[in-house]
Amino acid sequence: MFSLLADKLQDVFRNLSGKGKISESNVTDALREVRMALLEADVHFQVAKDFIARVKEQALGEAVLKSVTPGQQIVKIFHDELTRLLGGGASELNLTAPARILIVGLNGAGKTTTCGKLANWLRKQGKAPALVACDLYRPAAIEQLATLGRQLNVPVFTPTPGETNVLVAAKAALQWLSQTPHNVVIFDTAGRQEIDEALIKEVQQLKEMLQPQEVLLVADAATGQQAVSVATHFHEALQITGLILTKLDGDARGGAALSMREVTKQPIKFAGHGEKMDAFEVFHPDRLAGRILGMGDIVTLVESAAAAIDEADAKRMEERMRRAEFDLNDFLELFSMMKKLGPMEKILGMLPGMGKLGDLQIDERQLSRPKAIVQSMTFEERAKPDILNARRRQRIARGSGTTVTEVNEIISRFNEMRKMMKQMPRLQKMMTRSKGKSLFGRG
Repeated sequence: MFSLLADKLQDVFRNLSGKGKISESNVTDALREVRMALLEADVHFQVAKDFIARVKEQALGEAVLKSVTPGQQIVKIFHDELTRLLGGGASELNLTAPARILIVGLNGAGKTTTCGKLANWLRKQGKAPALVACDLYRPAAIEQLATLGRQLNVPVFTPTPGETNVLVAAKAALQWLSQTPHNVVIFDTAGRQEIDEALIKEVQQLKEMLQPQEVLLVADAATGQQAVSVATHFHEALQITGLILTKLDGDARGGAALSMREVTKQPIKFAGHGEKMDAFEVFHPDRLAGRILGMGDIVTLVESAAAAIDEADAKRMEERMRRAEFDLNDFLELFSMMKKLGPMEKILGMLPGMGKLGDLQIDERQLSRPKAIVQSMTFEERAKPDILNARRRQRIARGSGTTVTEVNEIISRFNEMRKMMKQMPRLQKMMTRSKGKSLFGRG
């Protein structure tokens, strides 16, 4: 997601950083390219216009133009504004008793799967969720929710076969819930191919009856320009309390995320990025902003790793990455860790300097090549990669059954990561917020 926008923005910032002095003309030209990049990424034109206006006002300030590092100052401005556009900070669920969550959205957005993912996430937080099927138009949705409940060991209410009145079904669900152990309830609702009055009226009546603490709009990240219309209609009718973006792994543009958040002024609370029940995470605006700007997302990577590997190993790796002290042994360990963490495309996008690799459809079998290449190096070569001259690279290629070109590519990617991480301390100091939080801190 956002790969097209990320590539364009990183090119713009690379050009700005290459200039010894930045003028108003440089900034104006760069922002024109950024505006086009936002529109190509399916960001709504008004959202893009307002965003550029805010950035331009700050970027043309005297403190930036006369700064010794104007390129980095502008990156900071972009990061802060992009974070603000995406919602500022992570937003928690309101789980005040009776803790009812109403899930709404169009057909195909992934509502039912999202209900299961949310229940799984809540269970991991120590909650006792229950699921209620209120989609009476699609029998397959009822069976799908029941199946997910069995897989997750979460209780599921299914309406009487043939029931067509959603309020009657909901009333029966409340009676069932009174006898079922739970402390959070997730209601799955019907959708349509497009917004219509019948859909809106039904969910309005359901909301009035249930008085949920959360009304979450599930939206496909690839919705494109239609995203603004969908979000606006649902918010005007239901006063949604948040958004859940799905299919973040399937669209290179991702402008829907920026547009829907801006027009509703409601937070993106969660993001889904695959079919598995654990492919679901809290949405952190500052982390995604960092990824879009090519800085990676070390915090999320390490948090994911901590769930799959020893905590001490995760902390040690985090520290070495933060200090840019890691060598090719650590590089090899990273790949071993990442194989446990899910689709390689997603994981690579979290590594500074590796974002473009994250756009590739990676054959997992090819991951054996970096391992073979690094393992064909001597201990000294792994610890001191700068000594890898042409002769050594030829030997490594022979020993790993690869080509010199492939060896050069791995070393090049490693050097790119190391270079990016050496710049992090400077960027970290610049991006420390007034409240004491850092871009790379745990926020």
